[in-house]
Amino acid sequence: MSPRYRYSAWHGGPDPLQPPVDLREALDQIGRDVMEGASPRSALEELLRTGTRDSAGLDELTRRLWQRRSEMQRRHRLDGTISEVRRMLDRALEQERLALSADTTEDARFRELQLSALPPDVAGQVNELSEYDWRSSEARETFEEIRQMLGTEVLEQRFEGMKEAMQQVSPEDVERVREMLDDLSNLLAAHARGDEDIRSKFDEFMGRHGESFPENPRDVDELIDALAARSAAAQRMLNSMSEQQRDELMALSQQAFGDPRIAQALQQIDRQLQGLRPGEDWNGRARFRGDQPMGMAEATAAMAELGEMDRLAEQLGQSYPGASLEDIDLEALQRQLGPQAVVDAQRLSDIERQLRDQGLLQRAPDGSLRLSPRAMRRLGENALQSVVSQLRTRRGERDTDRAGAAGELTGTTRPWTYGDAEPWDAVRTVRNAVLRRAAEGENSPMLDISDLEVSETEQRSRSAVVLCVDTSWSMVQDGRWVPMKRTALALHHLVATRFRSDALQLVTFGRYASTVDVGELAALEGVWEQGTNLHHALLLAGRHLRRHSDAQPVVLVITDGEPTAHLEPDGEAVFQYPPSPHTLSVTLSEVDALQRLGTTLSVFMLGEDPSLAAFVDVVAKRGGGRVLAPDSDGLGAAVVGDYLRTKRRR
Repeated sequence: MSPRYRYSAWHGGPDPLQPPVDLREALDQIGRDVMEGASPRSALEELLRTGTRDSAGLDELTRRLWQRRSEMQRRHRLDGTISEVRRMLDRALEQERLALSADTTEDARFRELQLSALPPDVAGQVNELSEYDWRSSEARETFEEIRQMLGTEVLEQRFEGMKEAMQQVSPEDVERVREMLDDLSNLLAAHARGDEDIRSKFDEFMGRHGESFPENPRDVDELIDALAARSAAAQRMLNSMSEQQRDELMALSQQAFGDPRIAQALQQIDRQLQGLRPGEDWNGRARFRGDQPMGMAEATAAMAELGEMDRLAEQLGQSYPGASLEDIDLEALQRQLGPQAVVDAQRLSDIERQLRDQGLLQRAPDGSLRLSPRAMRRLGENALQSVVSQLRTRRGERDTDRAGAAGELTGTTRPWTYGDAEPWDAVRTVRNAVLRRAAEGENSPMLDISDLEVSETEQRSRSAVVLCVDTSWSMVQDGRWVPMKRTALALHHLVATRFRSDALQLVTFGRYASTVDVGELAALEGVWEQGTNLHHALLLAGRHLRRHSDAQPVVLVITDGEPTAHLEPDGEAVFQYPPSPHTLSVTLSEVDALQRLGTTLSVFMLGEDPSLAAFVDVVAKRGGGRVLAPDSDGLGAAVVGDYLRTKRRR
């Protein structure tokens, strides 16, 4: 007999057919924000708010939630019970008047006078007619339907699922309900007193009245939680009504099943629940302005749903202390926005967790988040790939990021990537293929592109490289801040992975200059300060070059302004604009000092400042270097291309 299979919706957690979380995209987005000056923590929060290409963010989920909330309020109104009672009462009065019109006795005329003298409001009419001796049996049945409907509504308000159980109500059923309410009130009072035998009392209560509680609470606290949430929603419904509607509905509630003790018992229970759960929202309200009336039970359920939406919005907002994506109630989210919203929320949670678990975000000693070295390598790799693609497009070269320049083999290998011109390492390539086939099976290809490894060659010349980047406010103001950082990341990654024998130093210069690592530069925020102290930057560059006197010296300068500050012998920075002759003189003196070390000096001029152009021309003539004027988009290709040019030339 062939096996039989059943297919149904997946309910076992995250969908196993969903694509895996794309951490590369997430890290790229965080990296962009960090380089624009955001902290890693705020960049992560921004990612969670905006989402990714494959999943909606918290902001989008919140927008959908508020849209659903607004649609509900625009569609409904709260006076459904009052309107329904008015309709049924008009029918009962019409039936009664029809029966009286066929009677010619004085008693019939007196009854007609009674009916014409009824109060104008529905609640007053129902109260007056509660003692009326109906002549029409049809009118009497209609009036009893009103009482039964009111009783069902007030019970459904507090006890979910009671409407179906109370379709046909006998006097015995009403007495049983009243006993249940009395027992419940006694149980709540015992819990408030802290009775030690509260567990046995709860079990006894559930044994007698458990069918009235489909939530199937496990203890008295769960019972109180469910009842208090429903009672608070009922109170918020009353708060949302006009004063006239509220008074009328409260008066109608006294006619539930024709027994005012039912409403009185419910009011007593409401007071007890409010004392036991004061943290529930008992004072909230909502504005309903639609044309579809809701009864008391339906309106209470709508208020409970709005309360659930409010809690979800707070969870999605993540603005409270200690907020976590784990706080999001996924069951409530699915009820309100559907299963796809749950998938999106879980994917965002997975991104946050895996960024931490895989070491892409680390916690610093001061408690803040920072990008890990692994994350920085990833950002550098992306920046370098972008630069290399620009170089290939611009120059038509096959590749520009080789490990060596046709030198001796170093004995090390690396995986082949598109464009590599180095020789294959046959032994390691075959070894990779054998190991892969052993793991995947004999049906796998004999040789796969992932098996290829190339031999790295010895670098014939070693360089000491200093990249000096201008961090004055104009770089931020004119949109050159992020391209500058991307350029530094690309150059750092190129040196770290392809020219590992080179010694790279990063120097930032504003009012003062300082040496930084690539992580500090990536996280550097733009600060408004006056001064472009190229003099100090070149002093630090010279110190690095002298420390590596056996290497070929290379200095790369990125700036968008002429020098307006210099360093005095006492270490104090002096700013003056327009630049003083002394500032220009001491800066050019450092250019001369670097030239005496045999330094290749290249200046990358951003912008079209005539004063800067005149200054860098002097620098190029005295330092024997080059001046390039790329735009912001081409800065990375210009800097990396110039660095590679110096490598090839040597």
